[in-house]
Amino acid sequence: MIKIKRLFKSFEYAFRGLVKTFKEEQNLKVQTLVALVVIVLGGILKINRLEWCLLIFIIGLVILMEVANSAVERITDVLKPRINNYVKEIKDIMAAAVMLSSLMAIVIGLIIFWPYVFRLING
Repeated sequence: MIKIKRLFKSFEYAFRGLVKTFKEEQNLKVQTLVALVVIVLGGILKINRLEWCLLIFIIGLVILMEVANSAVERITDVLKPRINNYVKEIKDIMAAAVMLSSLMAIVIGLIIFWPYVFRLING
């Protein structure tokens, strides 16, 4: 049986974690701003349903990777001192995951938006 009070508590904890990450992580703020610009651009250019699905998916992926990166950074900071080489490697690997998801987002954004922009430029 689902316990509603417990379910709402779990959403409260998740929201609190997201807000904390947003307040403390500069990259998440930048990624959120870029996501909002992309969403507005998608509305202006009237992209189709499949393109919206791809954009929402990739925006979610980038934000998810940034939140996961933040969690892993905190875990490694607790488990090992910052000077430990493995901690640095773990943080670098997670940063690479965020960077790769961001690069994928850029490529997908270019694939989706280029035809619309090209049509606007060429009338």
